[in-house]
Amino acid sequence: MSTPVQRSELSSMRAKLFYGFGSIAYGVKDFGFGTLLLFYYNQVIGLPAGEVSFAIALVLVFDAFADPIVGQISDSLRTAWGRRHPLMYASAVPVAVSYYFLWIPPHWSHQALFYYLVAMAIIVRTFITMYEIPSSAMVPEMTDDYDQRTSFISIRYLFGVTAGVGMSVATFRYILFADAVHKTGQLNPAGYPRFALASAIIMVASILISARGTHRYIPLFRPTAQRRITLAQMFREMATSLWHPQFIILVLAAIFGTLAIGLGAALLLYFNTYFWELTTKQIGLFGLAGLASAFLAPFMAGPVSKRLGKKNAALVFYFSCIALAITPISLRLLGLFPANGTTLLLVLLFSERTVSAVLGVGCLILFGSMMADVVDDSALKTGRRSEGLFFAFIGFITKLLSGAGTLIAGQLLFLAHFPDHADPATIDPAVVRHLALLYLPCIVGFYGIGIIALSRYRISREQHEENVRMLTEAGAENAVAFVTSPPAQ
Repeated sequence: MSTPVQRSELSSMRAKLFYGFGSIAYGVKDFGFGTLLLFYYNQVIGLPAGEVSFAIALVLVFDAFADPIVGQISDSLRTAWGRRHPLMYASAVPVAVSYYFLWIPPHWSHQALFYYLVAMAIIVRTFITMYEIPSSAMVPEMTDDYDQRTSFISIRYLFGVTAGVGMSVATFRYILFADAVHKTGQLNPAGYPRFALASAIIMVASILISARGTHRYIPLFRPTAQRRITLAQMFREMATSLWHPQFIILVLAAIFGTLAIGLGAALLLYFNTYFWELTTKQIGLFGLAGLASAFLAPFMAGPVSKRLGKKNAALVFYFSCIALAITPISLRLLGLFPANGTTLLLVLLFSERTVSAVLGVGCLILFGSMMADVVDDSALKTGRRSEGLFFAFIGFITKLLSGAGTLIAGQLLFLAHFPDHADPATIDPAVVRHLALLYLPCIVGFYGIGIIALSRYRISREQHEENVRMLTEAGAENAVAFVTSPPAQ
C-alpha cells in the first residue's frame, strides 16, 4: 500500500527535478527549430531562404489557434488524472515520430517540399504544445511561494537549456561531420537522419519520465469545480482573463524579446559559418558556452531577484545581455576584433557567448516566475484559475514570434543577396558584411522595446503575498464546497 503524498513534498527537490525533466524535449525541439531548420532546408535541401522562412511563419499562424485552445482545454479538463497529465501523456509518441520525419523529407519537387515542411512542422508544434502548456501550467499549482516559483522555473530551464546545449555539441561534433564531398559538416545531408533519430528518442523519454514522475502529486493540485459552459462563454472568459494589465505588459516584452531571440537563433549558424568562419567542431565546442547558463543562471536568478525583486533583476540581466551580444559583430565591422582563425578570436567569442547565455537564461527564468505571479493576480480578480491559458498564450507568442524572427531572418538574407548552397571559401565577404549591417539595428531595436515594456511591470513581492493570502482564504471555502457538493450529472 503506497504512502499518501504530503503537501510539503511539492517543494521537494524530487518534485522539481521530475517537473523540470520534461523540458528536455522542448530544449531539443528548440535547438532544431531555432538553429538548424532554416539552414537545413535552405543550404542542404536547397529551398530558397524566403520560402523556408515563410513556411515556418505559416506554421506559427496555425499556433495562434492551437496554443490558447490547448491551454483552455487543460484548464477545463476534469479526469481521474487531473487537468494536465492526460494531455502530457498523449503528446509523447506523436511529437517524437513527427519530429523524426521532419528531418527526413522525401525527394519531391521544391513546391511539394514546401508543403511537406509546413505539414510536418505543424504536427510537431501541435503535439509539443500538448505537453509544454499543461506542464508549464503546473507551477502555480505546485507552489504559492514567491521565491520557490523562481526555483521551479530555474530547474525547468536547467534541463531545457542543458538539453539544447548537449544536442548542439553532440550534433556539431559527433553527428554532422564532413566527408570527401562535403567539407563542412553542417552541409552534409548524411548526418541529419542520425540527428532526427537521436532527438526523437530523447524527446519521448523525457516527456514520459516527467509525466510519470509528477503523477503522484495530482491529488495535491487545487480542486476546481466542474463547470459546463458554452463555446461562446469559453471565448469570453478567455478574453477577460487575458485582458489583464500586468499580463499585457509581459506579452509586449515577450513579443519584442522573442522577435530578437528568433532572429538571432535563425542567423546564428550563418554567422558562425560565414562571418566568423568557424569549423563544425568549433561550432560544437561553442555550444558548451550555453552549458554554463544552464547551471549558473538558476543559481544567479534566485539570489538576485531576492535582493532586487523579479522585475529589476530581469531588467539588469536583459540590458547586460544585449550589450554583450552585439559587441563582437560591432567591433569586427569597425575593424577592432581579432582576425578569423586566431586563438584570441575563439577565446573572446566563447567568453561573450558564455556570459550572454547566463544573463539571457536568467532573464527568462524571472520572466516565467513573474508569469506565475500574474496567474494569482488574475485569479483574485476573475475567480478563475487560468494557468493553462496564460502559459499557452505566452507559449503562442514565443512560438509565433520566434517564427516571425525566422521570417525576418529570411528577408535579411534576401536583402543581403545571400546565395543558396553558399561555399564559405568562395562567398563574397561584402555579402556577409551586408548581412551583419542589416542584423544589428534589428536586434537592438527589438530588445530595446522589450526592455521598455518590461519596465512597466508592477507586481511586487508584497502584492503577491497579499494575493496569495486572499486566495488561500477563498480557496479553503471553495475546497469545502467542492468536496461536499454532489458530482455533476
